Amino acid sequence: MKSTSKAVTFCQSCENPNLQSILFLGYLPPVNKLNKSSTQLNEEINYPTELLYCTKCHLVQLGLVVNKEVLFPSEYPYTSSTTKILRENFSDLYDECENLLNIPHGTLVVDIGSNDGNLLNNFKNTHKVLGVTPEAIGNIAIDNGIPTIIDYFSEPVVNQIKTDYGKAQLITATNVFAHIDNINDIIRLILEMMKDDGVFVIEIHYLLPLIETLQYDTIYHEHMRYYSLNSLNFLLSSHGLEIFHVKEIPSHGGSLRVYSSRKGNYKIKETVNNQFEKESKIVVGLDNLSSFREDVVQSKLSLYKLLSDLKDKGSTICGIGAPSRGSTLVNYVGLDDGIIDYICEVKGSQKIGNNMPGTVIPIVEEGVLFTKQPDYALLLSWHISDELIPKLREKGYSGKFIVPLPHPHIINL
Repeated sequence: MKSTSKAVTFCQSCENPNLQSILFLGYLPPVNKLNKSSTQLNEEINYPTELLYCTKCHLVQLGLVVNKEVLFPSEYPYTSSTTKILRENFSDLYDECENLLNIPHGTLVVDIGSNDGNLLNNFKNTHKVLGVTPEAIGNIAIDNGIPTIIDYFSEPVVNQIKTDYGKAQLITATNVFAHIDNINDIIRLILEMMKDDGVFVIEIHYLLPLIETLQYDTIYHEHMRYYSLNSLNFLLSSHGLEIFHVKEIPSHGGSLRVYSSRKGNYKIKETVNNQFEKESKIVVGLDNLSSFREDVVQSKLSLYKLLSDLKDKGSTICGIGAPSRGSTLVNYVGLDDGIIDYICEVKGSQKIGNNMPGTVIPIVEEGVLFTKQPDYALLLSWHISDELIPKLREKGYSGKFIVPLPHPHIINL
């Protein structure tokens, strides 16, 4: 059988062979490999999930690269437009680009990993737009008037873009920059596609809040790298790109929006130095990461004990939301259908009718929550609990909520 993965033996950014282990979460399934609840169980491949730290450029990364065809199947179920916080975030990104960059209207904006066109929808009335995504869900963007190349970002795709559309004034990569293998090749292709005075905007799940709030649930094989500003700056500067503005944003439990351009194009804002200072005592160096593993293990044990105590009392427990991060949490903690009866997703989600990866916990439409009224609802999308809890109360759920991270606790509002 052809291998579907390769071990990381040197840093994905700087090729340093001195990588130190930080955390091992066990063998986990691909988070987007969904099996129909009605089908008979069959064998599945799980992959080791280990975090490594580069002692040279400070990049935190997974110890295994899984083939993109496994991680991003054509039936990829994620749609960014269904999440309110992302819709608002992309609207904010558009406004910030308009105010900060003064990009001429009518120039080309390319979004790498464009999904259903959520981001480009903000630009399409003022700029030429083009999305690139490998998933069939890109057809939704096309139907909404957003030109989209349904393919993986690659040299042939870049050549096609330059021929058919010309070079881009703005290139965005939101929550995908850590998902692509051979990252140095990708940056070279981006520079080839970008005008000399063009801007490259990245949004990455940020290592700082990951560590501060013990977000082990965001560690899965789609996310090959976990950037700090230090490690990202090392990578971009090696290609002649200069970071001139950064902004912390709330998406995905804490992300960083980073603006870069070829050196000298933009004045570096104070936000950059401020962010370097903020993270220097937390994410740079093994000493700063030493307690992260122990804290993660204690958080896992606390959550399992909390759920175990509730089950001992005969309580019914469901899950709320089936995000990718929920797959890591459920599998790492060791939850199954004897603990979690079912997991609720919003109406229209493509995940409904399937099982949570690595389990036989069914994913159902959220209306079940209001008819069955389980005693407890475990918020697998806990990072947006402030948005979820009032919404579910308004819809009629009367039970209690369990917030699993960073420290498991019960909410009865």
